[in-house]
Amino acid sequence: MTTQTMAGGLTAGERLDRLPFGGFHRKILVLIGAGMFFDAMELYLAGSVLGALVKSNYSTVELNAQFVSWTFYGLVVGSLLSGVLGDRYGRRFCYQLNLAIFGIASLAAAAAPSMQILIICRFFMGIGLGAEIVIGYGTLSEFAPAPVRGRSVAALAMITNAAVFCAPFLGLLIIPNFGWRWMFVIIGVCALLVWLARKNMPESPRWLESKGRFQEADAILRAIEADAGVAPAKQSTESVRQDQVPISVVFSGPLLSRTLVAILLNVVMGFCLYGFLGWLPTFFVKQGQSIASSLGWTTVMALGGPIGAGIGLLIADRVGRKWSVVGASLVAAAMGVIYPWMTDPYMLMAVGFVLVTSAYVIVAVGFALWVPELYDTRYRMRGAAVANTLGRLSTAGVQPFVVFLFARGGVAAVVGVLAAMLVVQAVVFALFAVETRKRTLESLAVS
Repeated sequence: MTTQTMAGGLTAGERLDRLPFGGFHRKILVLIGAGMFFDAMELYLAGSVLGALVKSNYSTVELNAQFVSWTFYGLVVGSLLSGVLGDRYGRRFCYQLNLAIFGIASLAAAAAPSMQILIICRFFMGIGLGAEIVIGYGTLSEFAPAPVRGRSVAALAMITNAAVFCAPFLGLLIIPNFGWRWMFVIIGVCALLVWLARKNMPESPRWLESKGRFQEADAILRAIEADAGVAPAKQSTESVRQDQVPISVVFSGPLLSRTLVAILLNVVMGFCLYGFLGWLPTFFVKQGQSIASSLGWTTVMALGGPIGAGIGLLIADRVGRKWSVVGASLVAAAMGVIYPWMTDPYMLMAVGFVLVTSAYVIVAVGFALWVPELYDTRYRMRGAAVANTLGRLSTAGVQPFVVFLFARGGVAAVVGVLAAMLVVQAVVFALFAVETRKRTLESLAVS
């Protein structure tokens, strides 16, 4: 489906894509990025907290697996809800709701009297976390001009994935000195402060237009144009498809192959991030390391998160989405093969660092940027939510499998499976992924 412009007027997408990247876009990036950062902090603190829980006998490896699994069950519910609510009630409504949910649930987790109660709280945290991930990247995609959309969303991924390093670093400072509960307190309070700061964020003009709310879209667009110093354009009121479509549309016609590749990406990256990186502190503790040294090793390797997203920022609009994912997948697979053979701790950290960096190139370019670009505004959030939800479901279900692999073959078995999955991803992307670099969202839409 291609949007045709009505004579004498421009669609919301055309008005947004003609603008230079300016102060308004930076403000949106910071506000969305703040919520995404604390969302990711909440998610990635699990590795540090779970290692400490095992060390203090508050939990066991089996209960830790339940904690991770129920986190992902929550993420599944949150992803699905965000897709439906985001397309029906708007992006702004959804990103405020999910931020409030995970902020309040985090404070409740800090007071959990047992591991079982903590697991329940984590499920509700997961609902908010899953929604934020889907809505944040998709919303920024709808505001960013097409020529710089790749860099804009990759910059958001870099802010978000700074949490990959900050979470274990905060854990290194807080947990040995003050205990694990303070991790939940700090992040819960910060999330609620961001909720207050985001109360006045505007709705997506593209979404408003898709609902026929042209006057509201025009008012927001005029404010953005004034901020950019660009003369306001006349708003087209007839050129945009406003018909409602069911969620099943993402599995129909030419969208089917896009959705299947997006699902594969989410499955592989879920295993990479939460079947490997998230378990590292626990693996190290079970191998006899102290909680302090375990968190220290993980923190160094986690620097690959923001650095990988930064590399994604540099290459997304140059190399393109497709070949960036292919190249990063092959590098990560190679590191996965090498990793178990490293005996020197510094070489182990170096190889792990490159593996994590490559993984977060894929997260920034593939997961954060490419997936939301695949779908029309009418069902963008639901399309991203479907891929994200099925990825989360597989990640939740694979946690006992990670425990099984580690018990039978140690870290070598875990990274061996990961390397194989990354190679499959590279091949599938090379053959079937559509390139979206510097194309308008409307030109990419199909029905």
